[in-house]
Amino acid sequence: MNKFLIINPFGIGDVLHSTPIIQAIKEAYPDSYIAFWCNQRTQGLLKNNPAINRIFPLSRGDLKKIYHQSKWAGIRDSMKLFLGIAKERFDIVLDFSLDHRYGLVTLLAGIKKRIGFNYKNRGRFLTDKIFLDAYVDRHVVDYYWELLKPLGIKTKIFNLEFAASAKSIQKIKNLLSSRGLKENDLLIGIFPGGGASWGPDAGIRHWPALRFAQLADLLIEKTGAKIVILGDKTERPLVEIVKNAMKNKSIDLAGAVELEDLSALLRSLKLLVSNDGGPLHMATASGIRTLSIFGSVSEVVYGPYPTSREHVVLKTEMECRPCYKNFRLEVCRKDKECLKQVSVDAVFDAAVKLII
Repeated sequence: MNKFLIINPFGIGDVLHSTPIIQAIKEAYPDSYIAFWCNQRTQGLLKNNPAINRIFPLSRGDLKKIYHQSKWAGIRDSMKLFLGIAKERFDIVLDFSLDHRYGLVTLLAGIKKRIGFNYKNRGRFLTDKIFLDAYVDRHVVDYYWELLKPLGIKTKIFNLEFAASAKSIQKIKNLLSSRGLKENDLLIGIFPGGGASWGPDAGIRHWPALRFAQLADLLIEKTGAKIVILGDKTERPLVEIVKNAMKNKSIDLAGAVELEDLSALLRSLKLLVSNDGGPLHMATASGIRTLSIFGSVSEVVYGPYPTSREHVVLKTEMECRPCYKNFRLEVCRKDKECLKQVSVDAVFDAAVKLII
């Protein structure tokens, strides 16, 4: 039995973009044992994935926060993490971290085959180095496939995977029922936030909150839909803006659902309208239709995967777009004009076509 360790310490979208790789490994090595090293925030995406045997939910960023609070707690958790990885005696690691420190840990843990990206010479501890300058002209998943080449696994289209357990499905069914919703209701979700991994810069990716409110009212009045507003606890202020600006009543579930249960909630929707980022990828991975609005980020690289008529992207072509390049965000000198030029009517028309 081959034992694999997948390392992806980044955000929600990045972790979900790793799931086609996991499916490919399972197809090539049906009896394989697969573990995933991620951050604490994203572990809920993986808990219900039947292909994953173990999760190590503690990234370098998480450890820095723990060290800041207590040096001894940081040392304790670091040693526990390292010993846990070493004890598993993994055969192969696929390292998507772009950080040499993860490679060093896997070297010291005795993993013989260490495959990863050699970004800015950070792959110095890898045995198989795939050169990477940036994600530029093709989808992130296509770049991720490069790490399977040393294993002789050929490229194949797999959907993103965000599994829902029977327990989660029942929990969400009870939650929706408690909010007065019925199984035959036309539910459309809106996610006005997203992009938490960008920290204080997340707002650069957001279509204006007032337009989400205007869109929600149109959908209620023209299609009879029930609007479900989604977001995490930190996005309450943004959600309140949308709710208070709406003329009609919405169902506010922002912060009410744990990440591991969110796939079950998304599966109850007919459509999700969102900004680019994690919410979009959670919806595509849950098998529902999506309508996303892209501004600073390239839809070619970070858009819905795989491309489909069920996943529509709206954007405005501008010379300065995309301004997120080479893993860096340029200063926006046009006050998010690329997002502002996407009209409420254009989003509404696209949404109607998707729910017919």
